Amino acid sequence: MGAATAAPPSTIASAEAPQHLRALERANKVRLARAELKRAIARGDTDAAEVVRRCPWETTSMTIAELLTSQRRWGRTRARKFLMPLSIKENKQLGTLTERQRRLVARELAKCSASGSTEASALERDHDEPSHA
Repeated sequence: MGAATAAPPSTIASAEAPQHLRALERANKVRLARAELKRAIARGDTDAAEVVRRCPWETTSMTIAELLTSQRRWGRTRARKFLMPLSIKENKQLGTLTERQRRLVARELAKCSASGSTEASALERDHDEPSHA
């Protein structure tokens, strides 16, 4: 009886809420946090390699492909080609990556971002020029 009266009102209310409502509330928090993270990555405010290293709570059930495609100029094909030599499936969740896989992905992403501006302009040139086959 004493423990229930000492708990903050929000804790008491959430403990009394049905489990499905608590699950919906948590899912909504994760969805909103993930959307903000993806926007920050797209803007360039947050580095995808750092997200892989840290694996914040909102990304534990996020797939590696979802994270990669949130970067500018990254689509499904580029993400697939990036992951293939690393032997990591696109639907692998960030929270289930081993420490070795996490370091490997972060290192390769850092390499991509370091050469990203040069690579992006080269890709645009190649795309604009007609092939001479």
